[in-house]
Amino acid sequence: MTDGVLVRGLTKRFRAVHALAGIDLDVERGEIVALLGPNGAGKSTLMRILATTVLPDGGSARVGGYDVVTQSLAARRSFGLALGDERSWYWRLNGRQNLEFFAALYGLSRREAHGRVAELLAEVGLEDAADRRFDGYSTGMRMRLSLARAILPAPPVLLLDEPTRSLDPVAAVAFRQRIAGLGRARNMAILYTTHDLHEASAIASRVVVLAAGRVAARLPGGTAPAALEQALLDAVGR
Repeated sequence: MTDGVLVRGLTKRFRAVHALAGIDLDVERGEIVALLGPNGAGKSTLMRILATTVLPDGGSARVGGYDVVTQSLAARRSFGLALGDERSWYWRLNGRQNLEFFAALYGLSRREAHGRVAELLAEVGLEDAADRRFDGYSTGMRMRLSLARAILPAPPVLLLDEPTRSLDPVAAVAFRQRIAGLGRARNMAILYTTHDLHEASAIASRVVVLAAGRVAARLPGGTAPAALEQALLDAVGR
């Protein structure tokens, strides 16, 4: 049984809309799976189920080896989550204080939190801005702080929901490179949703295309953006 992400026959319906209609998906430790699809394809619903904030109607999903429904607390401890529109920060605190607050929520002692936070700030390139107030951070810096918080408990699984959508192209490239490095160094299973075909091509070990709540295509990492675009067009045209 994988301690990454394992999804089998997952379904979710919102009234007459089948958001997910029998999804199968695997993400192993050490790989990055990019999830592509048009709006309404089911990407956000899948991520919310994996993050234990939405219950599925059928099928199963496991994160870190734990069922997201029957073992939701253990599943939550097994993943880190970073969102492209993350807002749950204390804007008057600096970056270090924000991370130390969340470290306390994870049960780290003050001494443990101090060391762990210093390590993570260096890892995401924010050590020089650690004592700057959060409201003075650029969008890219805020996203890097979100990444640091996501890996604070050293989870085996990392869920990233369109993390670069508000970043400029240069910051987005730097963020992707950082994710790829972290994935290798920490041997994490990373599920990465994006609308950016170049990003999916550059970062993914595998690409999964969703359409109308179903897996429409599975493509290898490094597939050219033009081929990914065609797969999306084919999926939408079904």
